[in-house]
Amino acid sequence: MYLDTIDSEHQRLQPDKLATDEAQAALARIEQYDSRSMYCREHAQPNERIFLSGQQALVRLLLSQAELDRSNGVRTAGFVSGYRGSPLGGVDRELAKAKAVLENANIRFLPAINEDLAATALIGTQRVESDPQRLYDGVFGMWYGKGPGVDRSGDAIKHGSSYGSSPNGGVLVVTGDDHGCVSSSMSHQSDRTLIAWGLPVIHPAGLADYERCGLWGWALSRASGLWVGFKAITETVEATSSVESIPLPEFVTPQIDPGPDGLHWRWPDLPGMQIERRTAFKFDAARAFALANPIDTAVTAPAQPALVIAAVGKAYGDVRQALQQCGISLEQLENAGVALLKINLVYPLSPVLEAWTQRAGKVLIIEEKQAIVEEQLKQKYYNAAHDQRAVIIGKTDEHGQPLISDHEELRPSRIAALLQQRLQGLGIDLSLPDFWCVPSVSRVEDWIRRTPYLCSGCPHNTSTQVPKGSEARLGIGCHAMAARMPERSTTGSVQMGGEGVDWLGQAPFVQTPHIFQNIGDGTFFHSGFLAVRQAIAAGATLTYKLLYNDAVAMTGGQPIDGKLTVKKAVELLKAEGAQRIVVVADDLQRYQAHDSLPQGIEVFHREKLEDVQLQLRDTRGVSVLIFDQVCAVEGRRRKKQLPAPVVKTEVVINEAVCEGCGDCQVKSNCLSVIPVETPFGAKRRIDPHSCNTDLSCIKGFCPSFVTVTGKPRRLPRKLADSAQVLARAEALALPSVQRSLDVPYEMLLVGVGGTGVVTVARAIAMAAHLDGRAVSVLDFTGFAQKGGAVLSHVRLAGDADALHQHRIDIGGADLLLAADLVVASEDDALATLRPNKTVVIANSALTQTGAMLRNTQLGVETDAIQAFLKQKVGAGHFHSLDAGELANTLVSPMQANMLLLGYAWQKGTVPVSLPALKKAIDLAGSAAANHLAFAWGRLWAQDSAFVAPYLDQPVDAVSTIAIRDISDMRGRRESLEQLINNRSEFLTDYQNAAYAARYRQVIEQLRTLPAAGDDSALTHAVARNLFKLMAYKDEYEVARLLTTRRFTDSLKARFDGGIRLKFHFALPLLRKNQESTGEPKKIAFSGWILPLLKVLAKGRVLRHTRFDPLGYSAERREERRLLSDYEQTLQRLLPKLNSENLPAFVAWASLPDSIRGYGHVKERSIAAARLREKDLIEQILADKPVIHGVESWHPSTVIARQRSAEERDVMEAS
Repeated sequence: MYLDTIDSEHQRLQPDKLATDEAQAALARIEQYDSRSMYCREHAQPNERIFLSGQQALVRLLLSQAELDRSNGVRTAGFVSGYRGSPLGGVDRELAKAKAVLENANIRFLPAINEDLAATALIGTQRVESDPQRLYDGVFGMWYGKGPGVDRSGDAIKHGSSYGSSPNGGVLVVTGDDHGCVSSSMSHQSDRTLIAWGLPVIHPAGLADYERCGLWGWALSRASGLWVGFKAITETVEATSSVESIPLPEFVTPQIDPGPDGLHWRWPDLPGMQIERRTAFKFDAARAFALANPIDTAVTAPAQPALVIAAVGKAYGDVRQALQQCGISLEQLENAGVALLKINLVYPLSPVLEAWTQRAGKVLIIEEKQAIVEEQLKQKYYNAAHDQRAVIIGKTDEHGQPLISDHEELRPSRIAALLQQRLQGLGIDLSLPDFWCVPSVSRVEDWIRRTPYLCSGCPHNTSTQVPKGSEARLGIGCHAMAARMPERSTTGSVQMGGEGVDWLGQAPFVQTPHIFQNIGDGTFFHSGFLAVRQAIAAGATLTYKLLYNDAVAMTGGQPIDGKLTVKKAVELLKAEGAQRIVVVADDLQRYQAHDSLPQGIEVFHREKLEDVQLQLRDTRGVSVLIFDQVCAVEGRRRKKQLPAPVVKTEVVINEAVCEGCGDCQVKSNCLSVIPVETPFGAKRRIDPHSCNTDLSCIKGFCPSFVTVTGKPRRLPRKLADSAQVLARAEALALPSVQRSLDVPYEMLLVGVGGTGVVTVARAIAMAAHLDGRAVSVLDFTGFAQKGGAVLSHVRLAGDADALHQHRIDIGGADLLLAADLVVASEDDALATLRPNKTVVIANSALTQTGAMLRNTQLGVETDAIQAFLKQKVGAGHFHSLDAGELANTLVSPMQANMLLLGYAWQKGTVPVSLPALKKAIDLAGSAAANHLAFAWGRLWAQDSAFVAPYLDQPVDAVSTIAIRDISDMRGRRESLEQLINNRSEFLTDYQNAAYAARYRQVIEQLRTLPAAGDDSALTHAVARNLFKLMAYKDEYEVARLLTTRRFTDSLKARFDGGIRLKFHFALPLLRKNQESTGEPKKIAFSGWILPLLKVLAKGRVLRHTRFDPLGYSAERREERRLLSDYEQTLQRLLPKLNSENLPAFVAWASLPDSIRGYGHVKERSIAAARLREKDLIEQILADKPVIHGVESWHPSTVIARQRSAEERDVMEAS
């Protein structure tokens, strides 16, 4: 049930009427929740459930060790150091947040500049206990780092463990292993590495094990003198869960033989064989400790075991979930003689496993990735007598045949068949769910995918560009996404800190004389400086592009662990002997001070990047280009911390002037330049909510850009009072659906990185925790903060013992909350669907992808994806709403996902109580806006009539199209009569009534032809495309559209008081070409040009006359020729029109829609269209069907799907 007693009585916000003591207690628990319970034991009693993430669990672990030592009368301090990296990308942030609590417990956090130096610092902590000047009895230490960081820290970790920990100290080595290669250059399993260096390894099965295993690990380290490895894999450390607060443990100190040289750190201990001899005694001590203090448990313990199932670490959760899903209880296992072992000790071999293996004689070992435990057990029994040997099954069966993958991640569905096979002979009938026995749902079409992309205004949009003919090498960081952009010629990949050194081995054997090497400032400070030193020492010829963003953007915008300034970097590079160092920046004012840079260092604006790179390409030796521009997200974050600006500059596109060519997108590579449908076709718009005012889009060769400066104000909207909206939502009836949660209820939330998907998932999970439910969340973000896909798996249950896995398996989802249709159509999301079970609630709003940015012909197949989802789950299980447009109008675009949550909750698909969810929203931040969005979502689900009046308003101040108009255009095409009337009216304003009549005459002639028809696709195509050619945008028309009252009033509506305008033109008479590209350069004109534009607009009366001075340009003559050719060809082809060649005719008539842009951009599209026209005319005259068929009446679709090979070559060349 959903805590129904609370909801029913709390519905009117009248807690005094609560019917039961239980409900009152539950409500009090919700209201009194204290977030400090995740760290402080005084706020969470033993056995009380606490809600925390894997990264927070590591912070709590440090505090628990400090408290354990205090309770034992030992005065210790703590020390933690490491380097961030997914899946441990946020550990340093959590440590920083908990700074006051940690310092109060005498725990110090040292953010290290790299992993091996962090490990070296940990060596020092173990010396404290033997130092006569010590302040504490000992120091316990924690090192953390992702898999590659483990690899590079081998020397330090091996030395530290070999020389030893201290009796009151101990070191825990937390390794962030990305088993599934979710956000790494390759997957990692650090077990083997740590074992080779002489470290025991423990592997928690889930978050509930973190505290127990961690405290055990420190105790083991103290007892044995060894450092201890602690596996924190993606599926546990990036999870969030409600776990039980365990009481502090008591450890038994066994009898240990320290050997002649002792176990712990000591001095003197000079290099010699005694170090290796000590290691044997240390591991004997570790085994003795593990025997006296078993960390592994026999979950089932039959008196006469016939089979042992040993599930190692995270695999234990997979086994338990598989058994549960197949209806097998622990009691059934035990009665059948099956001992199920939960193994946390990976190395050395678990004494618990050894004992049960000896008793049963047959063991099935299930562990993820390569076999570690299995190999140890096989080695132990290899030379045993035949009658004492155990049958050991794992990666291979009894006959040596492959059984369990040694490279894939495990899932309950992947091991269920194995369990069925092995348990069948013991009388256990394990029945696999039907949906695990058939192929899971997967996409059937090659729809567009959502891949990570550079943020709006990201410096790398510009900094990673290279001159034509040059090559670049990628490095570690966000800038590595340049590898997805073929025109940037960025290839290769090496480990962090090796950037450019691979070129030293390649250069002598190839003809290429020079490359550019990208390297981030974080990488440079981490270890990359040594790579530059090596390149200089080798006398190589390459240019390092040091991308200075002043933040470690890839893992969340943390500051670099140390202070690296541009000046300091220049001084370092100059001292090393770089041949030439230049700085390229977006703001030259930072370098106006005389001492901002060493003498002789040149500084250029980023507009000169191409020219500077061409110079450096010809420089022998190692040169360095420092590109100085703050990370866009970090810059936005810093601005939020400042008072609201008095004056703000915004970029606006006049959509009437815009041709939809996408050159602005190509130039800026910015996701804030978004496509938008208008009555006159696809245009571009600047999304003001995501725009970081980088201004690169203005370089697009188009006169539609206007920058507006003034005092910003909130757009006037016909909104209800917030209190009225909240009260209206409170008056709604509660969802009629009630869920008991006797079995897990599973919700998959999918969407776009940076839009709040994780926030919504955490709010649901926190609400469930406040309701007293068991809950787990697993977030897959990877590069999602860069606009990639986010998947949050949320699982709820009444009993924690029902949740053994964090991930939703095949066919397991009860709800797919799809904040983005593109991500919802990916196989990872589709696999969780089950027909007639899963409810899909989808946001139909379109969010641009990186692929759409780079190819303006691409689009999201919204209708097809929605139809596919509806078909897979059943029509009654599918709901959609345009949450993006609703939020944009009613609250703010950033609250779209919270509005979607409100809708889903009101539909009864999110089984948490209303009071708990409200409290969770309070804790999530931005409470006022989120509560309002949640209320609007509820109202849209059940009281849409109340919402409807607030939707008839512009989407934003520049647009003149209401939400409903846009929705109509997406759902159906404009009627022919509307189309003709709208365009005739436009042509009258464009020129005169006679010009409009000429347009009507052609369309009316076409409507009378039987083969064409009154409302056919051909008539629509001609009506649209003839208009496009007739209304070509010359200087008069651009001036008219920029000076209309509607446009200027919309600009003023964005600001209070006066505004300053800047128009950005490349006027023919003043046109200058850029030296590096040869393309025209735009010039900014302030508001004084507005009266001149109004005068110029009146000059349209001269158009098409011999007195038109502007009409003699080659561009205008070509535009008139296009119109004349189209009209003449139409008349020539109409007699040939028949049902056979109609598709080709429609494709030909739609060709002008592919002609877009201004100047040289338009010239390229004209050339491509003329090539295509020749093929289509031949098909029409020969009565041949169009090559690939016409699948849509929309012109851009026809063009995109019917290019000839010759045309593709032209397009690629252009």
